[in-house]
Amino acid sequence: MTLRKAQIVDRIREETGMTRNESFETVESLLDFIKRTLESGEDVLISGFGKFCVRQKRERNGRNPATGDKLIIAPRKVVRFQYSRKLREKINGK
Repeated sequence: MTLRKAQIVDRIREETGMTRNESFETVESLLDFIKRTLESGEDVLISGFGKFCVRQKRERNGRNPATGDKLIIAPRKVVRFQYSRKLREKINGK
């Protein structure tokens, strides 16, 4: 099952006693801050959870799967998530 933003807001509301609007604004503010930081090219490190990194992908050859035509895929930036050792241990039950 995928955890959705609305479910995160509800869980924060339940655990902190905030109103639904307060917990929604908290989640939105956090996500907006992370987005703006990544847009500026900086990494976001959340201790005990992981690190969001912006990586530059180079230009490469590709093909259109529908037609088989060859094409050049333009260089672009992507976000990569590296999980922390603590998170890995929790996931694996260590």
